[in-house]
Order: sequence, then structure tokens, then C-alpha cells
Amino acid sequence: MRNRILGLLVALIAMQIAMAQRDFSDVEITSEQLSANVYALFGAGGNIGLAIGETEAFVIDDQFGPLTDKIIAHVKTITEKPIKFVLNTHWHGDHTGGNLNLAASGAVIIAHENVRVRMGTKQNRGEGRITEASPEKALPVITFDKDLNLHLGNGSVMHAIAVNNAHTDGDVFYYFPEENVLHMGDNFFSGRYPYIDINSGGDIDGLIANVTMALGMVDSTTKIIPGHGPVSNIEDLESYKHVLLTLRKRIVDARNSGKSLEQVQKMNLSKEWDATHGQGFINAEKIVMFIYNTAD
Repeated sequence: MRNRILGLLVALIAMQIAMAQRDFSDVEITSEQLSANVYALFGAGGNIGLAIGETEAFVIDDQFGPLTDKIIAHVKTITEKPIKFVLNTHWHGDHTGGNLNLAASGAVIIAHENVRVRMGTKQNRGEGRITEASPEKALPVITFDKDLNLHLGNGSVMHAIAVNNAHTDGDVFYYFPEENVLHMGDNFFSGRYPYIDINSGGDIDGLIANVTMALGMVDSTTKIIPGHGPVSNIEDLESYKHVLLTLRKRIVDARNSGKSLEQVQKMNLSKEWDATHGQGFINAEKIVMFIYNTAD
């Protein structure tokens, strides 16, 4: 036990040092046009959505604070319209780290009410990870707990859809019906296992329900912006759902047979996808743990 505690402390210190020393100088912001008025931007952290309204620009998520100048500069290569609204898909720092800077430049931050709650208080992320409260000016100033419509002024509407607890308890989809574009945030990790933040209310059953709902909203021509990974389509989302459903059944069946989490993690239940889906932040052991601990 003592060695385990020491190991956790060493890992925590190493992670804190790595974050403090993280260098964003080589990060390049790139973009992909998805429709007449909607783009996806890529850099470091969660994928950004950019919607161009009649008189202003709307940004969905904003990655890390040190990247704000690069993000603004790239947006200016697409449109001269100022960023007036920033919408968050959830509270994690790789999606909200630029809130403070963009608010200081005059943008209004909008998000689910639980995003404000979690960003405004110290959060225990588990495994020794603590996220300190964000400054007041980085918090959303407009919050909602159901749905919200934003009118872009050019005949387009952005639907902010509060979804089930899945990745966190403050997840939101942003849907552009006229543009046929859907930003799913971290409810969709394209081509990889998802992160279910249990300490933030994450839940595998909510995730599957949200993905099922998204599949009912899209068609063969819809552009889907995942929280991480390339711009995707309905086939990619269907494949993602298949992985989630298959893993859930296998893991729940093993759990219900009386096996412990550690025993189930050794059963190699995700072997078909580990080489493609489990090489990033979430590996096979973690996805089994998420499902084992949250599936009803």
C-alpha cells in the first residue's frame, strides 16, 4: 500500500510538472470548411467549431489559453467578423481554457449551468488529479439546463441541446440544421475510446443514449465534429455506437457473473479495437473501468 501511495504521488508530481512545462509554441491551428458558414478548427485540445453569422462569429470551445492568439489569428483568415459568442460543450480545460482570454476580448461565454458550477469550484478528477476553480471572468455568463436557440442573423439557427449525463453532467450538442453540421463535443471520440469522467457525472448509458439521439438527427451528408478526432459522418458514428454497445454488453455480462473489475480488465474484452481505439488517453483498462462502474 505504501509503495502504491508513493507511486501515485510521483505520478501526480510528474503530471503537474509536465503541464507546467507544456510548450504550445509549435501548435498550428488549421481548419476545414464544412458548409457555407461553419468550419472546424484543430490545434491542441478539443476540436473547435466556428459559425459565421451576419455580423459576428460564434466559436464552440476554445482549447487552451496559450493558444487564444493563434485561434483568433486563424479565425481572421476566414472572416473579419469579430468573435462575439463562445459556447462550451462541457467544462474540461482543453475545451474551455481560452474562455478567460476571449471574454477579455469582448466575447460572451455560454454553456450548460453545470459547466459554470464545475469551472467555478475546485474539482477532484480522480487518480490524484485536482483542477482548481477558474477565475470568475472565465465562467459562462449565460447558462441553461435544457435547450437554447441562437439566431445567427443569416437565416441560420444554432440549436444548443443539453443532453444526458455522458462525458460529464454538463454536455451540450450544437446543431446547425440549415448547414447540416453537428458538434458533439466529447460525446464523440472519433476512432478511439471515449473518456467517461465519472467524477463529473459521466455515464456510459447516457453516452449511448446521446449517440443514439445524434444518429436520429443526422443523415449521409451531415458533417459531424467530434470532441477529438477528424470530422466524421454517420458511418463513423454508427461504428462508434457499435463499439460502445458491444463493450457494454460484454463487460456487464462479466460483471453480473460475479467477476471483479480487476478480473474483467484481464479478460481482453476489447481486443478487436485496442490497436486502433485504445492507444491514446483512454486505453483498454480504462474503458473497461468506465463501463464496469457506470453501466446500470
